[in-house]
Amino acid sequence: MGGQTQRASQNGPCPVSATEQIPLTNLGTPVNTGGLPAARIKVPVVIAEPTLQIVVESTIPLATPATEIKRVKKHVFLSQVKLVPVQFARIAGTDFFTATRAKVFVAGHIRKNIEYATGACAGPLMDQIADVPFSGFTDISTGATPGGILTPPIIGISETAEANFLNEKTQLGARLDKVFFENLVKYNEQPYGELIAANMFELDFSPTTANPEGTFTTLTEKIVLDLTFKVLQVQQIQITGVAQIVPILTAITPPPSP
Repeated sequence: MGGQTQRASQNGPCPVSATEQIPLTNLGTPVNTGGLPAARIKVPVVIAEPTLQIVVESTIPLATPATEIKRVKKHVFLSQVKLVPVQFARIAGTDFFTATRAKVFVAGHIRKNIEYATGACAGPLMDQIADVPFSGFTDISTGATPGGILTPPIIGISETAEANFLNEKTQLGARLDKVFFENLVKYNEQPYGELIAANMFELDFSPTTANPEGTFTTLTEKIVLDLTFKVLQVQQIQITGVAQIVPILTAITPPPSP
């Protein structure tokens, strides 16, 4: 009997100690809102946020004959988002320009994970991965056009100048061994892309109609991809009406004299 009582106590729940927490008072932290009347920050700025419709048709050979398509999972990977300006407007009072029209080149692939059943009575579910490439370009410009330029990118164009001299002895020809050069190189922030969303509509079918118990080895896919992405450029922005926030904490450092 004693042994049975000991086993019963071992099978029960283990005792756990607990401590009730005491509520604490939140006193808040005073802050000093003094500082600069304006601040300059350097942050990514959205140049454009287009949604492109990309239509792709592909034919994928299957490694194993299939009888039925079960599921197709898809993801989009971008390998290129490049902005090429084609029209410019000078920024008043500077030798920099904004791009008022540009071409955006896009390239990438759709990664497809295809699951399908084989013709065996109790065969395994097969899995195959395929990358479907796509590429193209679109035109963006300033104005009210959808997907157009929201904030123009800033472009600095490099310049090269050359000065030649007269032959000081004859005053009748050029001094070919003496030239003055001036090179101004402006290094620009490179616009770049950021993937936002991909909405895919897809029709998958065998190019040759198969019987219910028959098999097929090729899959044809017609895909309509609505691709949403951002084009950004790091720019310097001035924010007005802001101040530096500094907490006021009691410490051993003596306060400043009035």
